Amino acid sequence: MRPSILSRSLISAATVAAIAGGSLLGTSVGFAAAAPATQATASTQSASILATQNFGLSSARAKKVQGWLATYWNYNDGIDGELGTNSWKAFQRCLATYYGYTGAIDGDPGVNTIKALQRLLQSYGYTGGIDGDAGSGTRAAFARFADSR
Repeated sequence: MRPSILSRSLISAATVAAIAGGSLLGTSVGFAAAAPATQATASTQSASILATQNFGLSSARAKKVQGWLATYWNYNDGIDGELGTNSWKAFQRCLATYYGYTGAIDGDPGVNTIKALQRLLQSYGYTGGIDGDAGSGTRAAFARFADSR
């Protein structure tokens, strides 16, 4: 009988150690995981503000659009093929003048900017809804617009 009592004692001691070790491990992992998540959110937000948005245009096509913006809409930044904040500010000036854009001239090509762009692109074969979603139809018409510059 003695081996049986000894075996039970060892199993009980091992179980207690495993439970205690697991709860300590779980606590430390929980604390470690919380800090990076907050940091990643701040980084993502900053990056999206500074990002360029070509809506499928190649660099060559985006340069054509920038040249047109420089000629007609007071775009005075580089002709680099990346439609960034200043490119979209110039585009928003055009869209506000002729295509019903009523938002801020902030260089953020959000839903309202895309809706006005879609109204412009109706002259370039866009037949989809004015929904603010730069899907494949919007992108194809935007490429035709760029090619006409």
